[in-house]
Amino acid sequence: MDSENHQLHVMFLPYIAPGHMVPMVDMARLFAANGVRVTIITTTMNALRFQNAIDRDSRLGREIFLDILRFPALEAGLPEGCENLISTPTPEMSMKLFPALKLLRPEIENLFRERSPDCIVSDNLFPWTAKVSWELGIPRLAFTGSGFINDCISHSLELHHPHENVESEMESFIVPGLPDEIKLTRSQLPDIVKKKTGFSAMFEELKEAERNSFGVLFNSFYELEPAYSDYFREVIGRKAWHLGPLSLYYRDIEDKAERGDKSCVSKHSCLSWLDSRKPNSVLYICFGSLTRFSKAQIIEIAAAITESGHSFIWVVGKILKMMNDNDQQDESWLPEGFENEVRRNDRGLIIKGWAPQVLILEHQAIGGFLTHCGWNSILEGVSACVPMVTWPLFADQFYNEKLVTQVLKFGVPVGNDVWKIWATEESRSPVISREKIRRAICAAMDEDGEDGVEMRKRANHLGELARKAVEEGGSSYNDIKALIQDIRLYKWNNNIGLQSYDTKFVTHGPV
Repeated sequence: MDSENHQLHVMFLPYIAPGHMVPMVDMARLFAANGVRVTIITTTMNALRFQNAIDRDSRLGREIFLDILRFPALEAGLPEGCENLISTPTPEMSMKLFPALKLLRPEIENLFRERSPDCIVSDNLFPWTAKVSWELGIPRLAFTGSGFINDCISHSLELHHPHENVESEMESFIVPGLPDEIKLTRSQLPDIVKKKTGFSAMFEELKEAERNSFGVLFNSFYELEPAYSDYFREVIGRKAWHLGPLSLYYRDIEDKAERGDKSCVSKHSCLSWLDSRKPNSVLYICFGSLTRFSKAQIIEIAAAITESGHSFIWVVGKILKMMNDNDQQDESWLPEGFENEVRRNDRGLIIKGWAPQVLILEHQAIGGFLTHCGWNSILEGVSACVPMVTWPLFADQFYNEKLVTQVLKFGVPVGNDVWKIWATEESRSPVISREKIRRAICAAMDEDGEDGVEMRKRANHLGELARKAVEEGGSSYNDIKALIQDIRLYKWNNNIGLQSYDTKFVTHGPV
């Protein structure tokens, strides 16, 4: 067909949070590596987070460009330069990002109309792009920052309401109709699942936009969650492509070191310290870019690490600024004297800020990963063949934990059972004791016990499957090729007037 020789142009609109932006930029680069002309719409400060990677791709002859918009921070009541959730230390500041994004919408819509792309890849948190794509007569692909299992659990809960049949928040129940026996408690469910909230209308809009899209893109691979990939397509009835693990496509050490942002620690000093450790002897601890713990909880984490006896790398975030008795803002990183003790014993490495996580996890010295169960971290841990200690806190993290601990069984939970609405919210979070944390760490790091050996065996197997998925002929490799061909076929069918090609919104428009 004539469109075979036409270079596709695909525009990407990532959301302004690290867990969404990092994989979506990776995905845009993957499209460019497969011969597609790519444009990423972003803002000034967010562009700085991945500009170097885009420049490297351009030097390789790939057609990948940025449309950079000024972020209306001051108009929304935010400090200049505050353009990402990682820059907002409180829920109140975070909420101001929403009106700022609303102010940007007309400019973004104008860019879509001016550039006239062949496809829009939009974060699912921008549901209005479904209407724009319909008006332009082009496909919209929704990007979800989670795995298939998250959507499958959400669908079952919405359909069957099993959480309404338990008598207490801590009583467990089985999520019905899924391929595996997955147990949850009401306390682990998002508020929006249990009752109507201020976000209910927005989430209905997101689901409607997804239904009216050409399909959904996942940073996952078929072999990681095959039954849930099939469930999503066959039971929920959505068209989908799995393109991950996206971090495995980029072999350059600079790509790994700068993935998502510029690291605040030298990659050479970090790797040099790891080189001095025995294989599988170091615990890597990171709770993502948004999570902040109370001082009481950080004290327990520090004590558990010390008592476990294992070497570690701990990526820590600042505790929220509070007013002290002298009306000055005070911030604390770690328990007093802890850093000096760690430095004196040379048992650990503390990183304050953004870390080169992919490089660290891939090092042979890493033997376990204490994680918040963000989807990107799970994919990166799987790719590195690392057993996990799971500590979910908010968003989709409790559902993700069940894949690790109940389905694939290569992780140990610390035992947090309370979902909270925001990464920085402290009011709901019970303090997990040092003993619980220590036991989970030792179980995951155990190379001699039967359970530890079995977990490491499973982690190694999953890592091997992940690598095969992105290699030529692998499941994700084939899916990106198929996806590009599907976009071409859509364009060709539209050109000859067959507007009903395998999607709902082309014929009927968004509801």
